[in-house]
Amino acid sequence: MTPSQTRALDELWSTYGLNLDDGLLNVESLFGEKKPLVLEIGFGMGEGLLQYAQQEPDKLFIGIEVHRPGVGSLLNNAAKASVNNLRVFKEDAIEVLTRCIPDASLSRLQLFFPDPWHKKRHHKRRIVSPAFLALVAQKLQVDGVLHMATDWANYAEHMLEVTKACDQFENLSASHDYIARPDSRPLTKFEQRGLRLGHKVFDLQFAKK
Repeated sequence: MTPSQTRALDELWSTYGLNLDDGLLNVESLFGEKKPLVLEIGFGMGEGLLQYAQQEPDKLFIGIEVHRPGVGSLLNNAAKASVNNLRVFKEDAIEVLTRCIPDASLSRLQLFFPDPWHKKRHHKRRIVSPAFLALVAQKLQVDGVLHMATDWANYAEHMLEVTKACDQFENLSASHDYIARPDSRPLTKFEQRGLRLGHKVFDLQFAKK
């Protein structure tokens, strides 16, 4: 944690922070307005999520991240940019989805570059699973979009296989696998570094039936 990240958590949490103990969110009361709600799981340093909030002011954004430096960095930058359509949890994503996000409330759920747990014995730790997808389907509106991205081919194949097997989702890819990276998805420093190293990035989008 840098001094500025620590200060951001101390001084800005009351403005941007959300807690599990708050229980089920009343989104309209929280933001003071009713707009489509987007949730991002694992926003890292927050660079991409902040860009989303800035480029889509017609939407409300909630981010989840357990890495405290990333949370502090996002709070700092959000305050500097005077962004007010963004709130943050620093909690476990499954706990937040289960306890705080109302059913059928999300217009989009974003999961970008989650930990691939690339060793085979660790694959069971991957967040994308039948149970996770059932929970996401419960929280998405009809026609709401699940957007995932990874730079691990094996994880992309896993994401595709597991989501195609869930009858609550329809693949938005014309070729029934991956889509081209949408221009709307910000290209973060993390992704740029991966591309320089020759990593291929896979984007997947599914609509809730």
